[in-house]
Amino acid sequence: MKILFSWLKDYVDIECQPLELVDKLFGAGFEVEETKYLGQDIEKVVVGEVTSIEKYEGTHLYICHVNCGEYGADNVILTGADNVFKGAKVPAAVVGAKLPGGIEIQPRKMADMMSYGMLCSGGELGVTEDWIKGADVHGILMLPSGANVGEDIKKTLDLDDYVFDISITANRPDCQSVLGIAREVAAFLGKPLKEPDYSFTRTDVTKPEISVEIEALDLCPRYLGDYIYEVKHFESPQWMKRRLSVCGFSSIDAIVDITNYVLLEIGQPMHAYDLDTLDGKSILVRRAKDGEKITTLDEKERVLTKDNLLICDKHKGVGLAGIMGGLNSEIEVKTSEILLEAAKFRRDNVRKTSRALGLHTDAAARFEKGVDEYGVECGMNRALNLVEKLGVAKIGNSHFDVSAGEDKGEAKFDVTVDKVNSVLGIDVPKADITRILKSLMFGVEENGETLSVTVPRWRTDVENYQDIAEEVIREYGYDHVIPRFLDSAKVTNGGLSFLQNKELSTKEYFCSQGFYEVRTLAMYSEHELDMLRLPKNAPERNVIKLLNPITDNLSILRTVLAPSMINVIADNIKNDCSAARFFEIANVHIPKALPLTEAPEERKELCLGVYGADETFFTLKEAVEGFAAANGLTFRFERGECSYLHPGICADILCGGVKIGQMGKLRYEIVNDLNIAEGKKSDLSIFIAEINYSAIEGLYKREMKFTADNGKLKAKRDISLICDKKTLCVEIEDVIKSVSAKAADVKLIDSFESEKLGLGKKSLTFTITYADNDDVTDEIADSETDTIASALNDKLGAVRRV
Repeated sequence: MKILFSWLKDYVDIECQPLELVDKLFGAGFEVEETKYLGQDIEKVVVGEVTSIEKYEGTHLYICHVNCGEYGADNVILTGADNVFKGAKVPAAVVGAKLPGGIEIQPRKMADMMSYGMLCSGGELGVTEDWIKGADVHGILMLPSGANVGEDIKKTLDLDDYVFDISITANRPDCQSVLGIAREVAAFLGKPLKEPDYSFTRTDVTKPEISVEIEALDLCPRYLGDYIYEVKHFESPQWMKRRLSVCGFSSIDAIVDITNYVLLEIGQPMHAYDLDTLDGKSILVRRAKDGEKITTLDEKERVLTKDNLLICDKHKGVGLAGIMGGLNSEIEVKTSEILLEAAKFRRDNVRKTSRALGLHTDAAARFEKGVDEYGVECGMNRALNLVEKLGVAKIGNSHFDVSAGEDKGEAKFDVTVDKVNSVLGIDVPKADITRILKSLMFGVEENGETLSVTVPRWRTDVENYQDIAEEVIREYGYDHVIPRFLDSAKVTNGGLSFLQNKELSTKEYFCSQGFYEVRTLAMYSEHELDMLRLPKNAPERNVIKLLNPITDNLSILRTVLAPSMINVIADNIKNDCSAARFFEIANVHIPKALPLTEAPEERKELCLGVYGADETFFTLKEAVEGFAAANGLTFRFERGECSYLHPGICADILCGGVKIGQMGKLRYEIVNDLNIAEGKKSDLSIFIAEINYSAIEGLYKREMKFTADNGKLKAKRDISLICDKKTLCVEIEDVIKSVSAKAADVKLIDSFESEKLGLGKKSLTFTITYADNDDVTDEIADSETDTIASALNDKLGAVRRV
């Protein structure tokens, strides 16, 4: 938010320098993001008076003799501008002067004559028509006849001023105005606040036809409307145009400028409706209908929903509440009667509408942070004051105040000095607490160590003693805070806990296997769940919806990591990364009940994603098994079903007989739905695994014992089998281990299907490692393998391939 230093001085007697004020604002909790001196890069430019002028024959130039006060009473300056005349007061840049853009004035030869300076246009000084009339005219800037010769041009043009760009935090909506910041400045400087003039006079003229009705009081708890007539259309005074210009507003027309001025000064967005364009001379504030349309002042048609708040007349929409007026009710030169609007709209509704429509305005920015009802009243009164003061219109006696009755006046509660100091961790004397609160315009009554505090109506953010403590410390000074431990704090040796170390080792393991860690946002949209083909009654759809999402794409807290991983993989494929391995360990948020009555369960999940020419179901399975083995766990894989995984390439992951996750190949339909470059879809295989990491944490052994190799000979044998397609690998592994006590390890190394094998058949090849307390000879290994082959044939119908 931009504020002029000189504007602040209208309300507070500021004796410190502008840059000193910046430091004080920062100490009070307001960051000044940028401080700009308006006269920056302008030096030795003064008011000059042209004492004589003559045409330079044979050229387009004029020879001017210019009185520049202390810089010389007779400076010869040549100019090509034809609007200069004898007696004109003009900006004169003398020798050695500097102008914006790095221009430095030196004597120079023009035709055959030396010129000792330059007469300046408005553009060369960085000023516009809003600053001084005639600044946009092609030629030299003409100054008022009363300008003092030799005076620094920065003083003449009000360039000797600073503009502050102040960051206003969301919890201080009362400070999103010049008046709001002035209150703070008055408090920390110990100066009285000079309020703007709110006085005005109503005539006896009424307009009985006007009506105001609020249908959606939940979205518009307060609406003020005032009738003004005999509206005149002229330019605003220069002081108002200048202030608007510096703060980013263009001057349009006196009545429109007043609404913008009140927005900046009071922080209350306002709107003016041409009564002749309002059907039935009526205002109705209601929810829009799905599909209803309105063309806003930017000449764009907007399609609305029932979630948008609309200002309507008897038949049509005339404005988007809190954002922008409609093109059909804009103020024109012929406008003679106006209904002025000042209202309070729900911040969340304005924010959602603004983002949904991609329509961001200064009014919406104010409403999004919050507007209080005191500001609504002050804004209307100040606008009417300016209407009367500038002679823009007469103020009729038809005025409207529709309220939901939410404003309870000034809030009151008791706080104790001890409670305030318990929050701050230091002892602030009661006298200082009282002084600070009174300087911030709080009412304070002392009753021993208890303070009865009355909160100003504009401070809707103050509700309890913690808020009072915040007000006290930012005025008392953060430098008074002494670093110390909390009463319950203990000194520890530091370091990571057992589970933190295990998580770190998990990450290190996957990194060693060629995986890259990804970190994704905890929010996504319900569209991501639709992408997974989850049934409507799937537990993953039991989600927590955000009340004020940043965007529609981040509207719910995730209950499963797979969509985030799929999107990461899709982005990498789009960027021509042909193969990759990713993992993420992050929380999912599972509500215990909806609507929320207690904090949700935050369950930690491990998600793996791989793709590329060398990646298969088994390469991913090998990584998962390796993770289990590295942590002394045993995983079992059984045929499973998952809405987003291929029905024939999907397995449940079990540990200790309990399902802890699933893995498999991403469905072709989902791959085809992803926005991936053509030519990469047909042969693109993506494999996903998701495991309940929180469940695994409870199975980690606190101590891992190392068992040395006994040094006995081991033997390995491969066995290839032809079996039914429905036979699971885990079934074969179970038979092998049940038949042979010497089978220490069984690993699948190959799998394929072919018509030559027979209908409904597949081939599987396993490597079996034999180990025992005695040496395993070749004869023993061959014998064990024959026994295993026979058992597989008997129990599973698997035939050994030779």
